[in-house]
Amino acid sequence: MTDMEPRWLNEQERAAWLALLSITTMLPGALETPLQEAAKLSLFEYNVLAMLSEAEGEALPMSELAARTSASLSRLSHVAKKLQARGLVQRSVHVADARVTQAAITADGMALIQSLAPAHVETVREFVFDRLDGTDVADLARIGRKLVQGLDETHWTLRPAVQH
Repeated sequence: MTDMEPRWLNEQERAAWLALLSITTMLPGALETPLQEAAKLSLFEYNVLAMLSEAEGEALPMSELAARTSASLSRLSHVAKKLQARGLVQRSVHVADARVTQAAITADGMALIQSLAPAHVETVREFVFDRLDGTDVADLARIGRKLVQGLDETHWTLRPAVQH
């Protein structure tokens, strides 16, 4: 153990930290409540369905789905099992590699995500983007990428964008 003095936060850092902490505490609940009321889905379950709905072929290997939802494989497996029981996701052996489990969104899952997406995006706009201007949005993306990189240098959001 060293006798180094703690690197206390200055006033500006403390204000930024408390704002970030409040956001990470309050925003998930604000986004999840409408999903729970409309479809008994958690924000994480919605995100799983959304990532599958946006994937090529509407399916992903579980490891890639875990990366795209920032989840551990064990957490994702538990949630995928719940979504499968509801008929929203189907898990199967990957056709190209039998060692890989793949998750695919079902027709019912796609119908559900399509019905929920407009209201969900409106909620995201209400609580995030309607309060920001273009410069704020660019700053939020830049700062968010820096923070994500500090947590996981290989996070999927840091990959170069694929041009379609």
